[in-house]
Amino acid sequence: MPQNLLICLLLGAVNAFPQGYGAPPPPSYGGGPSGPVVPILVDNREGPDASGVYSFNFETGDGISRHEQGAPQGPEGAVAAQGGWTFTFPDGTPAVFQFVADGAGYSVQSDLLPTPPPLPPHAIAQIEKAAREDAAAAASGGGRPQYSAPPPPPPSQGYSF
Repeated sequence: MPQNLLICLLLGAVNAFPQGYGAPPPPSYGGGPSGPVVPILVDNREGPDASGVYSFNFETGDGISRHEQGAPQGPEGAVAAQGGWTFTFPDGTPAVFQFVADGAGYSVQSDLLPTPPPLPPHAIAQIEKAAREDAAAAASGGGRPQYSAPPPPPPSQGYSF
């Protein structure tokens, strides 16, 4: 009897031990909780080559696409790039974005980006008046007075308390 009790206890302990403890769950393919699998239709990549030129283009089965080309420019070799991306919102609205990133900064264009409201008429009149004054001053050989801040003090040579 004690042997049967010991065997039952051992079998119970073995069955209670978690199986696969610490192992990650198997991957889910073909849908499930993580969503449907989206095929990659195009995936072209080139570079960067020895000079730093690169490009890539990809498209997915659900209508997402992304493309970019870039190359180093200027004496410091900063990369200037241009490209864009597209996708479709759930309501069917297409989204198209184009960008340029270079020495002048990053600029993106899309009909979907918000735009500031137009300037009020009095602000436009002030801008036009200033432009006329600048043109008149330039024509007369004068110009607007140049104001500058006083030079900064020399750097401290030590700390004082």
